Amino acid sequence: MASLNVGNLGEYLREQRRNAQLSLRQLADAAGVSNPYLSQIERGLRKPSAEVLQQVAKALRISAETLYVRAGILDAERDLNEVETRAVILADPTLDERQKQVLLQIYESFRKENGFGPGLDRVSGTDTDGAGDHEGEGDGGTGDSEPDPRRTAG
Repeated sequence: MASLNVGNLGEYLREQRRNAQLSLRQLADAAGVSNPYLSQIERGLRKPSAEVLQQVAKALRISAETLYVRAGILDAERDLNEVETRAVILADPTLDERQKQVLLQIYESFRKENGFGPGLDRVSGTDTDGAGDHEGEGDGGTGDSEPDPRRTAG
């Protein structure tokens, strides 16, 4: 069943793992999946669940949405621009995690302002404005309570 775009996903994962200078075993440990299972994903023999993709993306510090598109979970044509933008921000090694989160929040606020709505994970329906981990953010909260970050004067 390697005909579901899984080979493309595997090649992409291998490339991202090598860019992160991680061995297969190191990535498997960091993502909480077995080494043989991750190897099968990379070789295009298995199609992982959205949850596994999210764990792998977090371990690689890349966008889970990018992996969802490559696995065929998200509609590539409709979502690719947003996914690629998020992926570029998250992959930038010159930014720290807080800066990445702030940029993603600004990007999402502009998308909302232009009528494109919130970034929802189409798999689980959860908010992806922070594109993952919110640990230790403490920025006064622009995302969780009131979803509209726009400010209007007068």
